[in-house]
Amino acid sequence: MADDVSAEAALTSGAKREVFQRAEMAENNGGESRDGGEGEGEAEAEVAVEIGESYLCQRTDGTWHSAEVIQSRVNEQEGCEEFYVHYVGFNRRLDEWVGKHRLALTKTLKDAAQRGSVGFSPGETGSVPERKITRNQKRKHDEINHVQKTYAEMDPTTAALEKEHEAITKVKYVDRIVIGRYEIDAWYFSPFPDEFGKQQRLWLCEFCLKYMKMERTFLHHQNVCQWRQPPGKEIYRKGHVSVYEVDGRDHKIYCQSLCLLAKLFLDHKTLYFDVEPFMFYVLTETDRQGAHLVGYFSKEKESPDGNNVACILTLPPYQRRGYGKFLIAFSYELSKLEHMVGSPEKPLSDLGKLSYRSYWSWVLLEILRDFRGTLCVRDLSQMTSITQTDIISALQSLNMVKYWKGQHVVCVTPKLVEEHLKSAQYKKPPLTVDTTCLRWAPPKHKQVKISKK
Repeated sequence: MADDVSAEAALTSGAKREVFQRAEMAENNGGESRDGGEGEGEAEAEVAVEIGESYLCQRTDGTWHSAEVIQSRVNEQEGCEEFYVHYVGFNRRLDEWVGKHRLALTKTLKDAAQRGSVGFSPGETGSVPERKITRNQKRKHDEINHVQKTYAEMDPTTAALEKEHEAITKVKYVDRIVIGRYEIDAWYFSPFPDEFGKQQRLWLCEFCLKYMKMERTFLHHQNVCQWRQPPGKEIYRKGHVSVYEVDGRDHKIYCQSLCLLAKLFLDHKTLYFDVEPFMFYVLTETDRQGAHLVGYFSKEKESPDGNNVACILTLPPYQRRGYGKFLIAFSYELSKLEHMVGSPEKPLSDLGKLSYRSYWSWVLLEILRDFRGTLCVRDLSQMTSITQTDIISALQSLNMVKYWKGQHVVCVTPKLVEEHLKSAQYKKPPLTVDTTCLRWAPPKHKQVKISKK
């Protein structure tokens, strides 16, 4: 599951060429004339690339990192061999197909990369001096920098499930999608059926979500497609922002396509085809051309665990514009109308954790700033529809809760609240839910209650 994050910085093709040319010059200058009459600047032998081995690989930002080669393929369009690499210690969304020229396969180029002459990351050499950090500082650092947990850091059950999941979804075949006016790099594997799943690029209709493997098919479809908005019922509209409620049972194909699209950007998403037990809340930006897909969240019609979100996604072009927190806030507004408390399905992605904790913290700080009197965690839960567990987690990150005599006690001062609210991390979201524009009531069969969770 995922939410707001800025795209990884990328060099322009010219800058990438310049970086590689510097490495190539370093390599060529290393070629010496030999006594045996061999020519000057003789090409240095390259190491053969083997699946499962690790090599230094140059990322698109120009830095070099240790990367494991997972698979190889022939790029028929470019007429060259490519290798699928995983950067050791980094989130799998950074995995990518690279050409041979981005691997340090000669001793000279490898030495140049390690010396930092072509932007080698110091963290790869182990030369950065260790300093002691607290467990809390390490957690915050790992969340912010998207550091992947090792299997040793997981409990045995989670580690076994993670290994199984990684084996199934190890290679990302679809590199890029075209949807609407955007061309987006995929982050993860998605199980598109049959021949669609092995295409390097897919084209998707942004209205009906039909996926195609040929551009000419896509262009023809644009001319004949009658859809201009998601199916289902529009339950929210303010300005150019709308939310549609789509029942997975009534619009199965659309919801399956939405899940396949989402999996390209979510690592631990497992729902693809069994969509009938879910409701989908699709967020759009509307103009004269139609309602353009921004993101969505899904929700079980009946959740035994009390989850108010099963899956949540903002498409990369719309991230860092407040839409992620808008979707989170919208899910809690529905929970308030149901008189329920809710929580997102776990595990959350690294980006999802940051987004949710930021939202929870902002909501709680706003209440604590304006409230005069005594509040306990249960009071805050009933006011916000956020579970007590999530409230405690958020307050702990703000250093505003203590454990005393067997219970958690909220400990705040006006000064501490104001200091947090002044920071950029907890400022008011640019986009908030106007409940006067929400036209929705909970299903009549649902039991209305406040959970003690």
